[in-house]
Amino acid sequence: MTELDPEDNKLLVLARGAMGRTGGASGAAIRDTDGRTYAAGEVGLTALRLTALQAAVAAAISSGAEGFEAAVVVSGRLSDYGVTAVREVSPDAKIIFTDRDGAVFEIVDDAELAVDAQPAGEVRGG
Repeated sequence: MTELDPEDNKLLVLARGAMGRTGGASGAAIRDTDGRTYAAGEVGLTALRLTALQAAVAAAISSGAEGFEAAVVVSGRLSDYGVTAVREVSPDAKIIFTDRDGAVFEIVDDAELAVDAQPAGEVRGG
């Protein structure tokens, strides 16, 4: 089993907490280049749908983050369009995927883009 370093383990704890608070199927947390962290669960409104990773990226960018060091996604998919969003901001950021129990099943740590990415979140109405 892959052991996470203390900083990445903190992201895992935050992502699992976000998943639990929202009652969603997945959670994500991201660390920016200043060391600040942002966590989010899935958004499933009629007017807006975001994966947990997309929501965490949106929270970070809207708070002024200019780059990312790492992200952890709990119970997410490698095809998550949020991977592309992370890569747009920081091509070399590490993205760690775990199951609900926190066991790592994939680490994407280069400029590899998500293949067959899910469509970006949509905003309806207006």
